[in-house]
Amino acid sequence: MTNDKKELIAYLRSPAAIRERCGQLFALVTEGKSRYFTCDLTQLTKVADYVIEVMRCEYPDLEIPFHSRWRHFEVGGVPRLAQLDSQLAGLTPLEKAAAKFDLAIVSVLLDAGAGNNWHYNEQETGLNLVRSEGLAVASFQMFCQGTFSSNNLPQVDAQKLQAFTETELTTGFQVNTENPLVGISGRLRLLQKLGQVLVSSPYLFGDDKPRPGNLINYLLGKSQNGQLAAATVFSAVLEGLSEIWPSRLEVAGENLGDVWQHPAVADDGLVPFHKLSQWLTYSLLEPLQELGLVITGLDALTGLPEYRNGGLCIDLGLINPKHPDVLRSPHSVASEVIVEWRALTVILLDKIAATVREKLGMSPEELPLVKILQGGTWTAGRKIAAELRIAGTSPIQIDSDGTVF
Repeated sequence: MTNDKKELIAYLRSPAAIRERCGQLFALVTEGKSRYFTCDLTQLTKVADYVIEVMRCEYPDLEIPFHSRWRHFEVGGVPRLAQLDSQLAGLTPLEKAAAKFDLAIVSVLLDAGAGNNWHYNEQETGLNLVRSEGLAVASFQMFCQGTFSSNNLPQVDAQKLQAFTETELTTGFQVNTENPLVGISGRLRLLQKLGQVLVSSPYLFGDDKPRPGNLINYLLGKSQNGQLAAATVFSAVLEGLSEIWPSRLEVAGENLGDVWQHPAVADDGLVPFHKLSQWLTYSLLEPLQELGLVITGLDALTGLPEYRNGGLCIDLGLINPKHPDVLRSPHSVASEVIVEWRALTVILLDKIAATVREKLGMSPEELPLVKILQGGTWTAGRKIAAELRIAGTSPIQIDSDGTVF
């Protein structure tokens, strides 16, 4: 591979590239040159007020945790994380953190949109859960039961993932003809590919019995004076997991992952988002903190361009479709409509966050973007969707393969 190609791949895997390329599409829209959207920045104050209202309702003291997979495991007020800790009680702190990495990585990879017709019935509590929380609890229970392990322990290993079957996945997620889950085959392929990648990258995932949790050893080696940059975790996630995504765009045979094309973007037309990889990065920070590491540079990462954050912007009038077809018919993830919508979402989340902080008199250190997402925009997006549409569906419909949203 030439140095130019290496540099391009490294650039497309950086948060800076996400903001720069999304910024080009934001400029296209604000200059009135988009075929699909306009942007009304006069609505920014209204959106920030709505987000603050939701934040104060959810977290009255504004002590907001990170937006991560760990929040979903707490749904219904059930102490599942205490259950997990008791199950891991005999392990060293490092072994516990590795197990939590295992869980977070597999659960996030299985977190793409479930569709409107799927639910999960948790036998232990009788709770009937849908969407992200349902997927989270289903994967949590599978993990605790040893479903992802070749020796039935609460951990994940390459051997088991490579041999994982569709029957195991459909059983774990309680899928049947009356309870369909979007993208089952895509989710299965992700797990199997993850198993292959674990074996092919021993420096990240270990030589002996490779597992996702061994990534924690690699990251500890990257820490300095008890500190670790969030962007370092993100870089490791992209380096280690880029090959698991379905074949999309490539540079010199290297799979780019959640990167798409738009003709209005300069040079190569490529627009990176890395939504699931950033969501996963946010979800790995807490086990690292439990080991005593201080995470720095949280706001280097971007907001997550998915349908809750993007839906908030549409439902409150920050983003406005130019014609009804944008909202009427489903679009592929690769379409210009979805690429523009996601790009606008990235830039507008930064602007919403800045406005929220200004109104609350808080600094980025006190209220980083990852907390505003949790408090926050994602929750507000779900709330306004539920008020406006049956089942709280997204304002724009996406044809998903179970590996992006």
